[in-house]
Amino acid sequence: MREFLKPRRIVLLAIAAALVLWCATALRWDWLPEYAPLLAEGIWTTIWLLVVTAALGFALAVPLGLAQVTGPWWLSTPARVFCTIIRGTPLLLQIWLLYYGLGSLFPQIPGIRQTWLWPYLREAWPYAVLALSLSFAGYEGEVMRGAFAGVPRSQLETGQSFGMGRFTLFRRIWLPQAVRSALPTLAGETILQMKATPLVATITIMDTYAVAARVRQDLLITYEPLLLLAVCYLVMASIIALIFSRVERSGAGRAAR
Repeated sequence: MREFLKPRRIVLLAIAAALVLWCATALRWDWLPEYAPLLAEGIWTTIWLLVVTAALGFALAVPLGLAQVTGPWWLSTPARVFCTIIRGTPLLLQIWLLYYGLGSLFPQIPGIRQTWLWPYLREAWPYAVLALSLSFAGYEGEVMRGAFAGVPRSQLETGQSFGMGRFTLFRRIWLPQAVRSALPTLAGETILQMKATPLVATITIMDTYAVAARVRQDLLITYEPLLLLAVCYLVMASIIALIFSRVERSGAGRAAR
């Protein structure tokens, strides 16, 4: 408590409270009740896009990292090339190539409009999910490559001496150790993934950023929707950081025991 009440912290809290009070009283917020349902829908879209693409991307990043560490050249080379291309090109370009490029090819396939795939292929969200998942996998693939390579060889040899098979060794020793060492970087990449989701607004997906842009367009106000947008992303980033911090502490506690 004494640490919390240091003068510099009190000053910072006072400044923050003054800014919040000024924003609440001096800016225009009468539009918020009307756009609140749309904003809630946009926040939900951002959250599920983040969760789904981060999960899919990490599931792809594990074999990408493993292939670069242990795979033969015909596996490691494509994995390395994939990560290089993804990391070396803008995400916006990848989204547009999938949506405007790949998406424009499907309608030209005879009979595809009569299949069960067409209701999904004509929507924007499958291309957004694919682009964001591949982007996350490309960056995390390199992270997992370093994490797998950083696991001490002695631990793997100890597992082999106990008669563990390759899959058991991977599941019980190699993967948990690699994920534990990659958690800080994974937390940062997940926050960056959340910050990248506004790019899907360019292909007509109504996420949090798209809602703020609509408010600006409809009401011709600038600062209020952008401030609210910043607060939404700040809260989501803080929650992500808190979740990963708890996971790290729980993992460290289990390792200590």
